[in-house]
Amino acid sequence: MSVEAQAAPGSRTGPAAAPAAPRAGRTGAALRGAGLLLALGALLLVGLLSVWVGTRGIPFTSTWSVLWNPDGTETSIIIHQYRIPRTVLGLLVGMALGLSGALMQALTRNPLADPGLLGISLGASAGVVVAIAFLGIGSVLGYVWFAFLGAAVASAVVYLLGSSGRSLATPDRLVVAGAAVTAVLYAFNSAVLLLDPEAFDQFRFWTVGSLSGRYLEVVWVVLPFIAVGLLTALLLAPALNALGMGDQVGRALGVNVGRTRALGGAAVMLLCGAATAAAGPIGFVGLAVPHIARFVVGPDQRWVLAYSMLIAPVLLVGADVLGRVLGSPGEVQVGIITAFLGAPLFLALCRRRKLVML
Repeated sequence: MSVEAQAAPGSRTGPAAAPAAPRAGRTGAALRGAGLLLALGALLLVGLLSVWVGTRGIPFTSTWSVLWNPDGTETSIIIHQYRIPRTVLGLLVGMALGLSGALMQALTRNPLADPGLLGISLGASAGVVVAIAFLGIGSVLGYVWFAFLGAAVASAVVYLLGSSGRSLATPDRLVVAGAAVTAVLYAFNSAVLLLDPEAFDQFRFWTVGSLSGRYLEVVWVVLPFIAVGLLTALLLAPALNALGMGDQVGRALGVNVGRTRALGGAAVMLLCGAATAAAGPIGFVGLAVPHIARFVVGPDQRWVLAYSMLIAPVLLVGADVLGRVLGSPGEVQVGIITAFLGAPLFLALCRRRKLVML
């Protein structure tokens, strides 16, 4: 090729082609930003559907009218005292579960990790069982503290078992330890509840995982904990990107590995403990959503956490709406719907060795 051809204005082979990479980077960021706006729009849509759809049919025009102008009628009471608190709580719980799952997978570098698989959710459940059966506590304000304590104890035990001896707490060891702790906690919960029928009667509505019957007071109880966990998770995103390349590389880049993992674990306990205390154990949301986010935006934890924070409540509130439609005139609890949706994805992930070995 001649010098004139290389220097031709339309040529892609000379120095003029150098800015292509920055332009591609800007285009990718713009697409990710547009995706966030799309996810936010989906979130608003499912939120509106959650306020409109219920076991009692209310025309959309009436729903829209009393949504902005409460008038004290029966329709207004249903919308403002039942459906709006349920929707807001679903959004908060979804954010908490999505972020906690993404954090667990980033901290352990294990794509199959989530608070449920590592025993944290069932640890929170065990705390609630103790509160109900032995202390007679029957309010979410009381549950939340014991859920936090149970989540903290379960996560500490899993980490100690996963790092027993001279071995490091590798992702595989953590998953095995989490399975063992989960089995023990499940047996403990079952034994206590079978011996205490009154506690079982109170616990059985909570353990299936549900957003129904929650009032606005529940939202105010868990909101501070979820807000602190959410802010901590988002602030850790750059450090998590560095840790994704290994602990040694992370230290070379100036990341305090111990502090990052401690703050990440605290954020997971806050998010998962609050979500479990408010809505009961809801599985597969924390497992599935981070994979969807990574499929859309790649491995950058800043985008993965942001997308998980929006996609998870869309999935959870959408599942709650679906449960009301499928179970009409009653409803199917959201924990059952998410299990049916998440189980096939979990099986698919187990069959993909490439994901397991990350």
